[in-house]
Amino acid sequence: NSTQISTGFQPDWVWIKNRTEGSSDGSGEHMLYDSSRGVHDDLNSNNTSAEDTNTNGLQEFGSTFFRPGSLTRTNETGDTYVAWNWKANGGTTSSNTDGSKTSTVQANTTAGFSIVLYSGDSSSFTVGHGLNSAPEWVIVKSRTHSERWTVFHTSISNQYIYLNESFAGSTGNADERFGNSTSVVVPNSTVVTLGANNSDVSKNGENYVMYCFHSVEGYSKFGSYTGNGSTDGTFVYTGFRPAWFLLKRSDTSGNWLLYDNKRDPDNRVAQGLFPNTSGAESEQTGGFVDFVSNGVKLKEDGSAMNASGGTFIYMAFAEQPFKFSNAR
Repeated sequence: NSTQISTGFQPDWVWIKNRTEGSSDGSGEHMLYDSSRGVHDDLNSNNTSAEDTNTNGLQEFGSTFFRPGSLTRTNETGDTYVAWNWKANGGTTSSNTDGSKTSTVQANTTAGFSIVLYSGDSSSFTVGHGLNSAPEWVIVKSRTHSERWTVFHTSISNQYIYLNESFAGSTGNADERFGNSTSVVVPNSTVVTLGANNSDVSKNGENYVMYCFHSVEGYSKFGSYTGNGSTDGTFVYTGFRPAWFLLKRSDTSGNWLLYDNKRDPDNRVAQGLFPNTSGAESEQTGGFVDFVSNGVKLKEDGSAMNASGGTFIYMAFAEQPFKFSNAR
């Protein structure tokens, strides 16, 4: 079966997760595709595996849809799935020479999102990201070898953190991830700096993909908050009603937590998925939130999302982009 799944725009980054199955039968992996790498080439946020070419995974990035294949991780009969989609530049890439190393970029500058391809060489270098503002959230993954998903977040700019793991943010050798191997270098309006001697971001002979984001008023917000340990939890101001909310405690270990308004269409949002595990969807004990008109209200005191004094980074996208109707 190969059904068109409507998105309303041409998706360039498609993230699919089986909601029903976890790790027991191998069908619970998070499946990430983008139109720069190619329609059949998947990566999994919950593991370190290299890019896998699978013709039964994703079949097509359509003009207003995507088409999954027959792979159990994307389209098994009787299972339910969720897919999150971002628009870049319709699959059209260009060479970017803003950095010391040429990158291949497709960018949606209106939405503050770009997909960047580059090759590593075990040195420190800069690559152009194609956006018109400095990225606040950057995710890097090796395509050719088993390496970790390395994340830069502006709220913990002296640290790095891994998307595929539950580890806390770390300052140890942070300059070898996002820096010049002497000090951390925060991304600027044209380039991201990547350090030497670290296979997560720059190993000779490896090819990498990098996803870059910056906040767009009324559409997206990237920031941090401090937990208060109360069922009357912290309020996270975004300036819009979220449709999608990803969070991670950064001062200690804990799973990434991902919520959205399609799996939980009511105000109470409790069905969590975990980008760093293949676990099935589950209602979070001590972990539900309210999506309100201008942000997220935490309603539980669980340590994974609202520990007293805990630091949490987040990534949010709007239900209805107010400022830019095309920023989807």
